[in-house]
Amino acid sequence: MAQQKKGSTSGRGFTGRCAALVKEQRARIYILRRCATMLLCWYIQGDD
Repeated sequence: MAQQKKGSTSGRGFTGRCAALVKEQRARIYILRRCATMLLCWYIQGDD
């Protein structure tokens, strides 16, 4: 049986690891953008 190094994403090459990192970063940016939008909306509504 061949052992895989820890940290490798299921035996993918460099391209697969980069794609996984990009996908993770895009998800984080999406979450931050949603939170910022929500906070901004609450701030604007509280100005009344």
